[in-house]
Amino acid sequence: MPPLLTFTTDRLRITPWADEVIDRLGFDPRSPYVERFWLGVLGPSTTWLLRRLAAGFDAEPTGFDLPLVDTARALGLGDSTGRSGAFLRTVNRMVQFNMAMGTGEAQLAVRRRVPPLPARYAGRLPPALQEAHHRWQQAEREVPEEDLRRRCRQLALSLVELGEDEEATERQLLRWRYHPGLARDAAAWASSHHSEQKT
Repeated sequence: MPPLLTFTTDRLRITPWADEVIDRLGFDPRSPYVERFWLGVLGPSTTWLLRRLAAGFDAEPTGFDLPLVDTARALGLGDSTGRSGAFLRTVNRMVQFNMAMGTGEAQLAVRRRVPPLPARYAGRLPPALQEAHHRWQQAEREVPEEDLRRRCRQLALSLVELGEDEEATERQLLRWRYHPGLARDAAAWASSHHSEQKT
């Protein structure tokens, strides 16, 4: 788990976390998908903060300064931005769930789009939402085979670039219910492609 963030200033510089795959395949934080499937995992304050930051990127795509106390108040989290404050816990939940990462003493890179819900989190949803998410995945798998292969490879490459090895990447693709052969091919391709890019 990433180290917990603390703030020494009253403003935080927010920049976009560029991720070619998730930026293309993920969901706007204000989308029905995020509200329906991620809300119970992230919690309401973290989901609302992601939405507020998405609106910030709409206005200032390269980044902006976030006033901490004003933002905490606007989200109903009180005035405290200290170590034990609700706002800091909210920001750290974004980091914990890989929606943001600290990039400096008073800087935070935040995803502009939210990835599909991993199986380990989908399994924690209430049964009705698990079934709804399964139906969503089924509909996704009805896309043309070539589009499915391209999407699977893009997700695999994103996982490898985040530090997953080939085996872990294949396992995650299987959790996302990709066909075993497709998952194996995509994981091997992503690992090889990533190695070539580094040389």
